[in-house]
Amino acid sequence: MQKNIYKIVIFFIFTILSSCGDKEKQSIESGASQTNSDERIQVTQEQFVQNNMSLGLIKESEFPIMVTASGMIDVPPENRAVVSATMGGYIKTTPLLIGDKVRKGQLLVTIENPEFVALQQEYMEVNGQLSYLKSEFDRQQTMVAENISSQKNFLKAESDYKTAVAKYNGLRKQLGMLNISTEQVEKGVISSVVSIYAPIDGSITEVNVTRGTFVSPSFSIMEIINNDHIHLELSVFEKDIMKVKKGQEVEFRIPEASTEIYKAEVHLVGTSIGENRTIKVHAHLENEEANNFLTGMFVEADIIIDSSTQMSVPTDAIGVIDDQSYVLLLDETKDNTYYFKQMAVKTLGSYQNMTALDKTTTFKEGAQFLTKGAFSLIGE
Repeated sequence: MQKNIYKIVIFFIFTILSSCGDKEKQSIESGASQTNSDERIQVTQEQFVQNNMSLGLIKESEFPIMVTASGMIDVPPENRAVVSATMGGYIKTTPLLIGDKVRKGQLLVTIENPEFVALQQEYMEVNGQLSYLKSEFDRQQTMVAENISSQKNFLKAESDYKTAVAKYNGLRKQLGMLNISTEQVEKGVISSVVSIYAPIDGSITEVNVTRGTFVSPSFSIMEIINNDHIHLELSVFEKDIMKVKKGQEVEFRIPEASTEIYKAEVHLVGTSIGENRTIKVHAHLENEEANNFLTGMFVEADIIIDSSTQMSVPTDAIGVIDDQSYVLLLDETKDNTYYFKQMAVKTLGSYQNMTALDKTTTFKEGAQFLTKGAFSLIGE
């Protein structure tokens, strides 16, 4: 009996101790739960200073309304020249390479052809006959006036003389187009080689011949481009063209060469629709001499057609997770510690390091945000 009583007492003592242990465990877990229930992001004052973090407010900023376009760096037609031969022949000398700078009137290539000799020979023959035919025409004219010669003889002399004059002028013009001096030809100096000179100042961008190449009049020997005045040649889609006007500002980038943004201004707007339902827009660069732009560079451009005022925060204040934008809202400052709430926001776009917020996103007046250093904390 006493043995049973002893067992019952021990059981009750064990039950009481177990109950106390469970209560203590529950109390500890409850305390931990309360401690961990604060999901705010905490930044100590020391961390805030060491990481150069800063706070800021939502403010109004001007955001441009833009039309997107693409195109290329180009030059006016008068600043581009294709060099070709007036008459066919074989290239004898071609001393220049792509990239060489040339001045107007500088020798580019020389061409050789026996036909050049025949042309000069024919010119000399006509030139030699011209004096005789002129004298004969004057003589027949006098004789007809005095009824000494027949009208038939006069008309023949007149025809021969005028035909010779026409041929002389035509040959003289052809020789001039070949850069052959008629004065030298008249002195008996005949050459089988003609020279082609640069029609404009510029740089050589194409050379399509080598020594010995036969070229026809339609063949492009080389191309020269003068980059002293370059412009943007943009293509704007039909749906946007009514918004584009002369004088509007253009911001453009050269994605393959630089991340810098350059300025231009709309100068001309095309009046006809071309390929892909686009219209050409011609824009002048703001400072073309300060940059080494090259003809043919691809550009991406935004034409600023208007502006709007939007509530905004610095772009550095926004972090993106799975296409959702977030900001860190300062909720409390306590015991040298900043407490931030991660808030989802809807953005409308960015410009000059500021990001516009949708009007449906509202915060209390005076709300502060982590404007620098937020990216590394959002999503942690």
